Amino acid sequence: MEHRVLGRTGRQVGVVGLGAWQLGADWGQVTEDEAFATLRAAVDGGVTFIDTADVYGDGRSEQIVGRFAKGRQELTVATKMGRRLEQIPANYVLANFRAWNERSRQNLGVDTIDLVQLHCPPTPVYSADVVFDALDTLVAEQKLAAYGVSVETCDEALTAIARPGVASVQIIMNAFRLKPLERVLPAARAAGVGIIARVPLASGLLSGRYDEHTTFAPDDHRTFNRHGESFDVGETFSGVDFATGLEAVRRLAPLVPPGLTMAQFALRWILDQDGVSVVIPGARNPAQATANAGAAAASPLAPATLEAVHSVYDDLIRPQVHDRW
Repeated sequence: MEHRVLGRTGRQVGVVGLGAWQLGADWGQVTEDEAFATLRAAVDGGVTFIDTADVYGDGRSEQIVGRFAKGRQELTVATKMGRRLEQIPANYVLANFRAWNERSRQNLGVDTIDLVQLHCPPTPVYSADVVFDALDTLVAEQKLAAYGVSVETCDEALTAIARPGVASVQIIMNAFRLKPLERVLPAARAAGVGIIARVPLASGLLSGRYDEHTTFAPDDHRTFNRHGESFDVGETFSGVDFATGLEAVRRLAPLVPPGLTMAQFALRWILDQDGVSVVIPGARNPAQATANAGAAAASPLAPATLEAVHSVYDDLIRPQVHDRW
């Protein structure tokens, strides 16, 4: 698998990683055996970057990833913190960072975490010097090797990129979220900040496997957060109305080159955007993990195909999402 430098971490990572939210919660039940099999399949496919968070299954995802990654020096494991308390800027202080970091290090079974990201905090947090001073303190204490941020909006990303200590920015980017291409990717390239593309398949919409009759389990966020009832609605189907997303996928399907699945096409599109370090599709089973990793071996998409994706976005998706995030 192709490797790229993950921004200011200086680490080389495979361009397709693994998002481990599914292995914790909110996507229906995944057993521990299934989780380990999924992780093995991902790594066998060339994945070297795994992204988790302290709130995924209240630590379950971190614990599973930590046990799997033990002794695997080739892996870079990133986690996220900040969603364990009420989402107010006053909670983003060194004392809480220490407590969250200690819990994550125990869950992961490490002394130093490779990369810790603020987990979509309130917007004022990105402008607070005291927040980044606290993160610098944890780096100096070797509790974390590097830090980054996970953001909801492009403006938040741009504010974070301007911070000298920010190693990476994790942002929703896919064929239904083109706004980051305008300013975020150029700014990140200029600053040497890594870009981690999350929600790359728009919560599965871009896999092409769903239709108007598809239903999801009650404990799946695609059921309980479809209208933003539990967290930012942009995290579910990228904020796109389900019916509109289905129509967009039908318009995109003829663009898929022979030999690729719709999901691989969607992942390859992200990898072809200049400035992306790694894309982190989730997977609930080994077959999904293997197929996702296979996108890295696909040839770059033709310029006309990239342009056609923009056209579908402009026609159907832009009115719903472009001005929101």
